[in-house]
Amino acid sequence: MRVVDVMTADVVAAQPEWSLKQAARVMIEAGVSGLPVIRSDGTVVGIITEADFIETEAGRAIGRQRLLDTVFGEKRTRTPSTVDAAMTPSPIVVDRNTAIAEAARLMTERNVKRLPVVDPKGRLEGIVSRGDILVAFARDDDTIADAVEQGVLRRILMLESRDVSVRVSEGVVMLSGEVPNRSDA
Repeated sequence: MRVVDVMTADVVAAQPEWSLKQAARVMIEAGVSGLPVIRSDGTVVGIITEADFIETEAGRAIGRQRLLDTVFGEKRTRTPSTVDAAMTPSPIVVDRNTAIAEAARLMTERNVKRLPVVDPKGRLEGIVSRGDILVAFARDDDTIADAVEQGVLRRILMLESRDVSVRVSEGVVMLSGEVPNRSDA
């Protein structure tokens, strides 16, 4: 199964020049915890998430400490007010043909909850989230068996169903039969 099979294609996105308040309102209205950030040409330049808002708010909480820092000559950056200033730039992205297992690995290794899906020019096509990946795990056994038969046996290995039988029980695939080449096995 590939990312294109589970991704959300109708994605709400933010613009870099938006205020944080505008992005927060859009996230709340859309019921999402993060937004890809795109330029006017659709190119993904960042991602803004709840975590970015929490970090920004935490920065405001230490405002009194900043006064002391100023007195003692320490410089601190200003609290961001735009999406561009608060977003995570250059997010990890995938293309539509990325295997779901690879997307899950990237999310786990990089500790992210969503991956923008981009075309070869870096333009936003969709987004895949941990919830979308969960859908793949929840597929029923018949759907999994059909995907293995059609996607692996027929399209990739070019075998007939009479050569190899597919049984799936509780998401575990069992294959039996004979294949013409050892490399196919």
